[in-house]
Amino acid sequence: MDRSGDCIYINDNECGIPLDKLCIPPHYRDYLETVLIPHGLIIDRTERIASDFIADTDPTLPLIAMCVLKGGYRFFTDLIDAINALNRNRKQSFVQSMKVDFIRVRSYINDSSSDKLEIIGADNLENLNGRNVLIVEDIIDTGNTMCKLLEVLKSHKPATIKVASLLVKRNPLSINPNYRPDYVGFDVPDRFLVGYALDYNEYFRDLNHLCVINDEGKRNFSRKSIVNSPVSNGNSNV
Repeated sequence: MDRSGDCIYINDNECGIPLDKLCIPPHYRDYLETVLIPHGLIIDRTERIASDFIADTDPTLPLIAMCVLKGGYRFFTDLIDAINALNRNRKQSFVQSMKVDFIRVRSYINDSSSDKLEIIGADNLENLNGRNVLIVEDIIDTGNTMCKLLEVLKSHKPATIKVASLLVKRNPLSINPNYRPDYVGFDVPDRFLVGYALDYNEYFRDLNHLCVINDEGKRNFSRKSIVNSPVSNGNSNV
C-alpha cells in the first residue's frame, strides 16, 4: 500500500490479506476473494479524517453532517463518533451545534433526456444557509451523482460544503475525472468491494472488513439466484 497524497492508495496489484488470517463470518467465506482493507485500518483512517476536518473547519459556525444512505451509514457513524471524541478532549469545543441528516440520492432521466437528481429524506434544505455542511459518502465511483448533489446543495448557500468519502474507485469510465472529495479514506482499484455497509444485492453489509467479492459470490447472491433459492422462497433474511 502506497500512503502518498491525500489518502491511502491501494495499488492495482494489491493482493490483500488472506481470509484465514482475519475473522470472517462462515457464511461469507466461500464468496470472498480477499480482505482488501481490514476493519482496524478503516477506523484508524477515519480518526485521521476527523482530525483533518476539525483542523480545516471554522468552529464558530453550526455544522450539518449529511449521510448518504445506504452504504455510507457505518463510515458516517464512525466519523461522527471520532469528531465527537476529539471535541470532548479539547479545551474549547470545536462543534457547538451539530445536526445530522440522512439522505438518499437518485439520478434519473426525464422525458427531455435531461439528467436530474432526486434527494430523498432530507430536512428543509433552506437550513443549510450559512452553515458548515459535511457530506459523508461510502464510495465515489464515476463522481457524477456527487457532482449533481453538490450543485443542488450549493444553491442553498451554505457557508462551506465538504465531502468525505471512505473510498474513491479508479473507474476508467468516470465522466468527472477531475472531481475529488475533500477527504478520502482509500483510493482503490476498480474491483467490486463489499463489507462495512457496502453491499451486493443487500448482502455483506454486516461484514466488518472491506473485501473483494469473488465470482461465486456474485452468482450466489445475484437477484436471480436469491429469488430461485428453495430456502428463501423469495424472502430475504437480511
